[in-house]
Amino acid sequence: MPLDTDSQQALLSRRLDTLYATDARGRLLHSNEWDSRPAPRFHLMRTPAGPLFRCRADMPDTLVARLGELCRDEALGEVPRERPAREEAYLDLLGHQAPVTQIWAGPVYRADAVPPPPRPPIAIHEGNADLLQPLFPDWLPDVPHRRPFLAVVEDDRAVAICASVRISDAVHCAGVETHADYRRRDHAAAVVAGWAQAVRALKAVPFYSTSWDNLASRAVAARLGLPLVATDFHVR
Repeated sequence: MPLDTDSQQALLSRRLDTLYATDARGRLLHSNEWDSRPAPRFHLMRTPAGPLFRCRADMPDTLVARLGELCRDEALGEVPRERPAREEAYLDLLGHQAPVTQIWAGPVYRADAVPPPPRPPIAIHEGNADLLQPLFPDWLPDVPHRRPFLAVVEDDRAVAICASVRISDAVHCAGVETHADYRRRDHAAAVVAGWAQAVRALKAVPFYSTSWDNLASRAVAARLGLPLVATDFHVR
């Protein structure tokens, strides 16, 4: 059953908080990952019910307050599909504090209504992690930390993978990769669908997000019929 607007907004707020470790004020310390990657200075998530934003812990209170005032000017209603209305103002404020080194923007999808794939992917764990070795060796250190971890396997090796890269009790966020030699065969859609089923079995909501520029990843979302529920915009 679809969530009402208030429930959806509460869930999206939990999704935003799942992405990062935070201090007592809700300010960002680092990514919510086993290897604690740096957090952006500013993360804005726009939703139909209004914007949600978080700032890094070392940001001055006056700057955080000013960013919050600008966020209130973002549109309500349908999920916005374009860049933030106040993007230039955000970048101007942040640029006066320190040079802007990275801007990232993209869609956020819910994946909890995806049907199971025709051929279930294989769960990856320490006992079969060697399936990653030929094509995805960089993911080997992640195996104990990113669960569920699913793979489509061909010729005794993983060719497409999807794992929970940000995890809380309520929300899991997907990390997906398909080897270049195995693309355009629906492997990515199959492994995301299998991962989503595994997350739902844990009584959590699976979210799939990507960048606007990643047309292949957005095509996977379209192939699975994933509903667009929010858009991300964050700045380092």
